[in-house]
Order: sequence, then structure tokens, then C-alpha cells
Amino acid sequence: MIEAHRTVPLPLIRTALTAEAEEVAALHHRARSTYYPDGLPEDGTDWPARWREAIGRPDGTVLCAVRDGHLAGIASFRVPDGGPADTVKLFQFHVEPDLWGSGIGAALHRACAEQWRADGHRGAVLDVHVGNHRARRFYARHGWSPDPLHPPAPDDHHLRLRWSVPARSPGDGAGNEPN
Repeated sequence: MIEAHRTVPLPLIRTALTAEAEEVAALHHRARSTYYPDGLPEDGTDWPARWREAIGRPDGTVLCAVRDGHLAGIASFRVPDGGPADTVKLFQFHVEPDLWGSGIGAALHRACAEQWRADGHRGAVLDVHVGNHRARRFYARHGWSPDPLHPPAPDDHHLRLRWSVPARSPGDGAGNEPN
């Protein structure tokens, strides 16, 4: 018996709402907890407040992926203070761990790229935790590479990645990028 291919619906990608800061912070916590071997370090940060601030920033964007009425992924980005205007920094990018591999990350990444292109950005940077191998593989599949201008210090726990925002091509669209 041949099993039919199951199509998973793409998530709705939209701007996050300030009222969702608690839910965004909870997803952020669940996703980050997966790559710290001794558990997520508690540093006293009020993450719901930080997310309210990020969502409310006039110079930043927080996108969220929604599937079946539930928050499934988040991405936060802006031009960093003192950074070149044509380069955007992806500060946070998380997908609900139970939904990894479902295409949500790829759809959210495409939405970020579309926004960056529309805003006139030519490049993007991010810092990824060196121990987050799943994220590093995801970014590599999407064309991100280590930034030769910002190698990590010996005691640094993050790796700076760089990505060139592609010009729109006729093949752009939903696509079938892996997540």
C-alpha cells in the first residue's frame, strides 16, 4: 500500500502584537532551553518585558508564525545601533520545538528575507550559540556563513553569521526549503 503524501499548511506570518509578549517569551524560553546542556541559565532577565519592548520598537520588527491559531515561531530584527543601514541584525529566531522540521522555520526565514529586501537591506547578520547545532545547520542550509570580519573570541559562546539578502527572482515564492 502506498501512503499518500501529507501536505502541511504553511503558517500565517504576521507582525507580533504587544499583547502576545508573554506567549512569545514562553516560546523563546522553550526553544532556548533545548541547546543548553545544563538547562537555560537564569540571569534575571524579564523576558516578557524585553519582548514587549522589542515588539513596540518603531525601528524594529517582530514577526510571528501562527499555525492552527497558536504561536509557532518568532523572529526579531532591526538595524543594530551604529551598524550600517543596509545590514539588518536578526536578534531572535525561534520555532516551537515540537514543530521543528514542519517548514515553519523556512517560511519564517522567507518572510524575514522578503521584509529585508523590501526595506532595502543587502545583508543580514546574527549571533548563534556555538552549541546550538540544529540552528547552525538550519542557517547553513539557508545560505548563512561565518562572518570572517567577526571571528569569535576564544571564550565567546556565540558565532557571528552573515547572509546576503538576494534580489527577488522569478522563482521566489513558497518554495520547499527544508527546516
